[in-house]
Amino acid sequence: MIAKRALISVSDKTGIVDFAKQLVELDFEIISTGGTFKVLKEAGIPVTGISEMTNFPEILDGRVKTLHPHIHGGLLAKLDDEKHLGQIADLSIQPISLVCVNLYPFKQTIEKPNVTVEEAIENIDIGGPSMLRSAAKNHKFVTVVVDPADYETVIHEISHNGNTTFKTRQKLASKVFRHTASYDSLIAEYMTNLTGEELPEKLTVTYELQQSLRYGENPHQKAAFYKKPLGSKFSIANATQLHGKELSYNNINDAATALQIVNEFDEPAAVAIKHMNPCGVGTGKTIFEAYAKAFEADPVSIFGGIVALNREVDKATAEKLHEIFLEIIIAPSFSKEAFDILTQKKNIRLLTVPFGEVDEKELRFTSIEGGMLVQDYDRYNLDHAEVTVPTKRKPTEDEWKALKFGWKVVKHVKSNAIVVNGIDQTYGVGAGQTNRVGAANIALEQAGDKAKGAVLASDAFFPFNDTVETAAKAGITAIIQPGGSIRDEDSIKLADEYGIAMVFTGIRHFKH
Repeated sequence: MIAKRALISVSDKTGIVDFAKQLVELDFEIISTGGTFKVLKEAGIPVTGISEMTNFPEILDGRVKTLHPHIHGGLLAKLDDEKHLGQIADLSIQPISLVCVNLYPFKQTIEKPNVTVEEAIENIDIGGPSMLRSAAKNHKFVTVVVDPADYETVIHEISHNGNTTFKTRQKLASKVFRHTASYDSLIAEYMTNLTGEELPEKLTVTYELQQSLRYGENPHQKAAFYKKPLGSKFSIANATQLHGKELSYNNINDAATALQIVNEFDEPAAVAIKHMNPCGVGTGKTIFEAYAKAFEADPVSIFGGIVALNREVDKATAEKLHEIFLEIIIAPSFSKEAFDILTQKKNIRLLTVPFGEVDEKELRFTSIEGGMLVQDYDRYNLDHAEVTVPTKRKPTEDEWKALKFGWKVVKHVKSNAIVVNGIDQTYGVGAGQTNRVGAANIALEQAGDKAKGAVLASDAFFPFNDTVETAAKAGITAIIQPGGSIRDEDSIKLADEYGIAMVFTGIRHFKH
């Protein structure tokens, strides 16, 4: 009968002493290395050092200790193959029936401020992944454990059945390969960033399950929310939920959009979102004033929507937010009075996010069937643009303020997009239309009389002068758009006829 041996070498020592004790009680011989060996020894657990098994010392400051035929032969031998059994017997290699390994803390290391490249490299585990992969490959015979959460299952099955079931070993092996793939993905991402490669020939990314969702966009679609381990701190994935029921798939999408928009503003700002489009945006001297303007922009669509604010929510603002049904409120923080007011509603979700911690290098992934589109986030603004004014009339000071406000908002509206607004408030939003005049008509109709003396922002150029005509008839006095159409002169000429100031940014903001 083959003796039961367990190789234990863990960085995360959570529960490892109890696990090892229970294995010993189940007649396992324990083999271990380095710090784990010391912990088990001090706990009074009989343990054999790895060097005693290999008859070879740890070398190169511990870089080489488990990379040895006595280890990998014991892990990879097929115990139903007479040839394998004969070979390991001839070489005095002992089979290993259980491996419990987790890896050097590479992620935790590179998260530390001011970590050096040398420190990061030293925390790339070599022996650990090798043992895990060997054991996982040979899971027909070897139980491999990488997660302390699985200790209880393993002990239960061995104590009741004499061994783990094949189904359990297979599940544990699949978890190992996910774990090592994720570990290698983080290393690949770190090294790729280190070398400055932006779009490498192989893109390896990893995400961790944040939340299983009840359903996706619709009840018949399965869904889950995954978090990028080293993703931007300024994100819904890193939000803290203070109150309310679980977020849904659509909540998460809408909330992410709300954050992107409100982050455009340095002054107090509030954004109301519905179906991933802004229905109201306002700024003010205070967050109360900003929210009041966002609400006033579209008091119908905001109902059941999501609101993001870039200042702490105070009592007065909370009282106004409390007046209507909202799904989510996102802010840097909530005063105690505001929290007490808002939590009177059982289900409303209150989230805080660390504003100002945006990762400028973060990429945007859009999945398609059979592939993935990757691009930078659209962080381009008027500070980067080469702005020109091709019309005879130049914008007034107030029009410039309004145009800049509108340009920040239209960037986040689904194309074709038109925004009609004043200095500090949206009046109408036309989103996701198949032609630009259609988007303009929606935005202008929503704006109503407020369009008179307002400005209009377009995410892309005007292919014809019909949008200018529509805007002029509604009373728009200034327009901001990318320019670049072969018919720009037609739009410029018509704007001059109506006395409209028109600004070209030279950059478009498509959003699909």
